[in-house]
Amino acid sequence: MLNCAIIDDEPLAREILVEYMNRLPDINLVGSFNNALDAKVFLMENSVDALFLDIEMPEMNGITFLQSLPHPPITVFTTAYRNYAFEGFELGVIDFLLKPISFPRFLTSLEKIKDFISLKAQPTDFEIMSDEPSFIFVKSGVLKLKLFFADVTHVQGLKDYAIIHTTSTKIVAKGSVKSMQLLFPPPRFIRVHKSFIVAKDKIQRIEKNRIILGDHQIPIGRNYKADMEREISSR
Repeated sequence: MLNCAIIDDEPLAREILVEYMNRLPDINLVGSFNNALDAKVFLMENSVDALFLDIEMPEMNGITFLQSLPHPPITVFTTAYRNYAFEGFELGVIDFLLKPISFPRFLTSLEKIKDFISLKAQPTDFEIMSDEPSFIFVKSGVLKLKLFFADVTHVQGLKDYAIIHTTSTKIVAKGSVKSMQLLFPPPRFIRVHKSFIVAKDKIQRIEKNRIILGDHQIPIGRNYKADMEREISSR
């Protein structure tokens, strides 16, 4: 059972998410709030697994609200404004839903949350083979898996964790994106954002301030753009 809360000042937007959640037997809606201040009081005394948070709200917007939480839950931004996606990645949100939110897109967001919770529960460790530059071993529970660098598409930072995306699976590891750079170093991998490392050979195209990797759109941070362009031009 996934305990969820909604914060949105728009009644219709809240109603849609409530209706979606009520369709699913494994979702428990523990709170629905029309402002961030009431929600903050609630979260001081109650824990939730996932938060669906609007950004543009009076009194306290969603970004300020999320920054004010000492231990924020897994968060999905829900907004009518595309330009907030970059702020979302900076804050470690797991997904960004653009209004009006369809039920299939909502389900995709829930799957991301469930996958992250499930993978995070599995202790993960890495073993680097000093004489073998093409792979590392990943220890997850009692299993030891060979992870080939050629299969890794990108790494996403999410607060104190990193999600390693490959062509066939995902691995969640404890650690920052900075620590992941030691495992996935240049020139094969490039840091393109505070929260993202990408495999250079997996880049399909670059559109202004984002990189396209299959179904993934990776933001390019201002502080990383010059280095990224230099790395790309050198391949």
